[in-house]
Amino acid sequence: KQLTQGEWMINELMGIDEKCKFAYFTATKESPLENHLYSLDMKSLKVNLLTTTPGRHSVMINNDFTKVYDTFSNHDTPRKCQLIEIKKGRAAKTTVLYEAPDPYAGIARPEVEVGTLKAADGKTDLYYRLVKPLNYNDGKKHPVVVYLYNGPHAQLVTEGYQWGLPGWDAYMATRGYVVFTIDGRGSDKRGLEFEQTIWHNLGYNEGKDQMQGVAYVKTLPYADADRIGIYGWSYGGFMTTYMMLNYPETFKVGVCGGPVLDWSRYEVMYGERYMGTPQDNPEGYAANTMINQTEKLKGHLLIIHDDQDDTVVPQMSMQFLKNSVATGTYPDYMLYMNHPHNVRGKDRVHLLNNITRYFEEHL
Repeated sequence: KQLTQGEWMINELMGIDEKCKFAYFTATKESPLENHLYSLDMKSLKVNLLTTTPGRHSVMINNDFTKVYDTFSNHDTPRKCQLIEIKKGRAAKTTVLYEAPDPYAGIARPEVEVGTLKAADGKTDLYYRLVKPLNYNDGKKHPVVVYLYNGPHAQLVTEGYQWGLPGWDAYMATRGYVVFTIDGRGSDKRGLEFEQTIWHNLGYNEGKDQMQGVAYVKTLPYADADRIGIYGWSYGGFMTTYMMLNYPETFKVGVCGGPVLDWSRYEVMYGERYMGTPQDNPEGYAANTMINQTEKLKGHLLIIHDDQDDTVVPQMSMQFLKNSVATGTYPDYMLYMNHPHNVRGKDRVHLLNNITRYFEEHL
């Protein structure tokens, strides 16, 4: 029978104490941005919270379910490690083992705002992260970069340190940019109905949700509504291209890395899970095949690919380039050698400088 209920997700079953009749699992019961450890009394079905500090907890539990090793962070805690002793399914004692110092102590950091906006359906709450320029009250209008993924299995806005803020986003804020991220419908940790919004029509509803975020950014007195760029990788690269082609009046500059530009050429186990087959869903595939819509490109688009990408094969972006020549449009292209689906190691410095340079030159 069903043991728990509610609009939250169980992330992992950690184990079942058959002697004491407790089940242990991690879930998002407190907030979709957090991850906590719970115990379930399998007689009364009462759920007990064992990790009481807000944040994202990563836990290990011993074989007799008496001790938990817990590592967590939250928006103002870089990392803390603690030992939780359990008695009868409840936290009896907590001992802090280690607390990391602030790695950015003494360094100017941008202000980060996290909140919710309504999705394009008018009812679903979406979580966003807004990174403000260091001097956003200087009376100037600052350019905006939307950083996105918005695909299954990924969540960008979290109750991690600095709200999950990536280093590049913070760096861009120090250079005077507004950086905005919203997890639209289709992204992770919000349940089946939330994710299945994208079924058979990848890009369409995600794009509408991203535009809800853009509409909010345009209301900010320090954001320049005429200078909005967008950047993403993999599914985020697909979404970047989709937004550039379908909302050219909004996005002036885009950078897409490892983008899926033709879902019929993507790996079957992922693509057909969400799109069905090209034979069963020809309209859906036609709508989100970006290589056949190159004539819609108006702004500056930098496509980045890796020559050894075996997840999103480089032939996709090459076909986009071929069709761009035929339709008289002019994307830019950068190929990184000896890398798979992303750029790691020392070459990543070049990658991030390259992305930054592109926005600064064109936005």
